[in-house]
Amino acid sequence: MRHPPRLSLLVVGAAVALVGTAIAPVVTASGATPACTVEYSVTGQWDTGFQGAVKITNNMAAVSSWSLAFDFANGQKINQGWNAKWSQSGATVTASNESWNGSLGAGASVSAGFLASWSGSNAAPTAFKLNGTTCNVDSEPTPTPTPTEPPSDGTAPALRVSGNKLVDAGGNTRRLLGVNRSGGEFMCIQGRGIFDGPVDDAAVKAIADWKANTVRIPLNEECWLGLSNIDAQYGGAHYIAAVKDLVAKVEAHGMTPLVELHWSYGQYTGNSSGCADVHASCQKPMPDAQYTPSFWASVASTFKDDPAVAFDLFNEPYPDRATSTTTQAWTCWRDGGTCPGISYEVAGMQDLVDTVRGTGAKNLILAGGLAYSNDLSQWLTYKPTDPTGNLVAAYHVYNFNTCASESCWNSTLAPVAAQVPLVAGEIGENTCSHAFVDTVMKWFDDRGLSYLGWTWNTWDCSSGPSLISDYDGTPTSYGIGLRDHLRALNG
Repeated sequence: MRHPPRLSLLVVGAAVALVGTAIAPVVTASGATPACTVEYSVTGQWDTGFQGAVKITNNMAAVSSWSLAFDFANGQKINQGWNAKWSQSGATVTASNESWNGSLGAGASVSAGFLASWSGSNAAPTAFKLNGTTCNVDSEPTPTPTPTEPPSDGTAPALRVSGNKLVDAGGNTRRLLGVNRSGGEFMCIQGRGIFDGPVDDAAVKAIADWKANTVRIPLNEECWLGLSNIDAQYGGAHYIAAVKDLVAKVEAHGMTPLVELHWSYGQYTGNSSGCADVHASCQKPMPDAQYTPSFWASVASTFKDDPAVAFDLFNEPYPDRATSTTTQAWTCWRDGGTCPGISYEVAGMQDLVDTVRGTGAKNLILAGGLAYSNDLSQWLTYKPTDPTGNLVAAYHVYNFNTCASESCWNSTLAPVAAQVPLVAGEIGENTCSHAFVDTVMKWFDDRGLSYLGWTWNTWDCSSGPSLISDYDGTPTSYGIGLRDHLRALNG
């Protein structure tokens, strides 16, 4: 993710016919109160559009943020809305609270409206979910979901590749499901610290309480190596000790630590350049041959005796923005050296796999593809050679990426996932809602694949995007989607 280091109504000219269709709150024969009720109404309709409204009543414990989800049955499309952040992915509509109306006490209600288009038929939605809980039905005890993997005993599993799956020492299939914990890549290079926000045991436990089983930890190579431009208190031995401490805390809560090189050295001012700085202060198109092999030799040596730690070689390669052909880009990605359009000598993925294995480390290695890890179309063709067979394909997807649809995933990801384990190291959206990541998670769930939400930091959900508003684990309206899904899977 290239992250930050730091209402009007449409005037409708057509005649409006008022329509009184509404879904009233359901009262069951037993008189039980639903956990939440939603009244849906069409308040105006014309040839190609309509105005709708929802009234949401929360009958559960008070919440500090809310997100309502429902599906349209006839291809209706939301155009704009008010009193909520409205978004739509396929048929699924999500309305999440604004900054000023997120608090919804027990028994309290909130209303929101929207303008939408329709054609042919305009049936009302039949099912609604508030923060993942089904509304307008009897409240019943939440059933215990079937775990997707063996329950954690508080010890992080030693993972390895078996075919196209990840398995633990007992041969049980495992999926990496969790979050990114950003900060280690940028705070130190900016002279502001090592991590962004607390990383004590309580802060790590809050992640585990979401039922995450993996934490991806972005790093900065100059800070790890303690180069002269880094404030000594935030680099070298101090930085390494802080990373080791966070890794130990993650493992103590039974979660997999995924250490990853995010920002690296090398001056690049070409197409899509993130900065003109030679230092590791932004995302570069490829790792550099000057320092990245030294970084991975040190990281691998540090963790080679701990098979629970996984390595992600480089955050988001984009040599395709610098080179003139796709073949040049993939060749640069694998082989490094002198790459067209990149002024510094590049360390290719094969170089870095060789470096890690040269230390004797057999840990899992992840390698992301082109286009900021969003393109895996030729990953299998250019796959680096790994003598241990513990190589995993890494993928990133946001709603604004090129490959962000099921058709693209079916054509480019499914063939990769059929041969090697596939981990979406970053999933997210900049809508302050979770309709898109819900779609991503379903596609990956259906195929037994792994994914990690970006990011466990208290930034703005649209510029981050951020899963939490507080390090105690309070979710944003975007983060609710991942939290509730992980809890349902691993409850």
